Amino acid sequence: MDIDKPCLIQLPRIYDPRGSLTFVQDNDQIPFEIARCYWTYDVPAGEARGGHSHKEAKSLLVAVNGCFNVNLYDGFTWMTYTLNRPFEGLYIPPGYWRTLDNFASGSVCLVMTSILYDPDEYIRDYEEFKRLAVESDRRI
Repeated sequence: MDIDKPCLIQLPRIYDPRGSLTFVQDNDQIPFEIARCYWTYDVPAGEARGGHSHKEAKSLLVAVNGCFNVNLYDGFTWMTYTLNRPFEGLYIPPGYWRTLDNFASGSVCLVMTSILYDPDEYIRDYEEFKRLAVESDRRI
């Protein structure tokens, strides 16, 4: 599976009277090999997360609890995805500016990425991102 645009990915969901289960394994469900996982939680009301782009990293974001918005910008168009299902992930390829906001109380955002943390891999300056986006002409 090779995807070059952001998209929602339905993850396996196993129903059981005791509760449902969703998993990711062997790189069958997502278009990259997972190198790192982390999660954000306890985001205060009105706060936003993200505010960056990645040069190489591919990501999958999942609302494992609660809901929040993921806003993506390709340098030309903004798109907003509302994540609120623990069996659905938003795939984000490299080169998209992202912000996360509108967190409901108790929300947990799980992020799976294709590379280990490297501060040099981030583009944190919005003006620099816009310049690079126009040069590459990557559109959602």
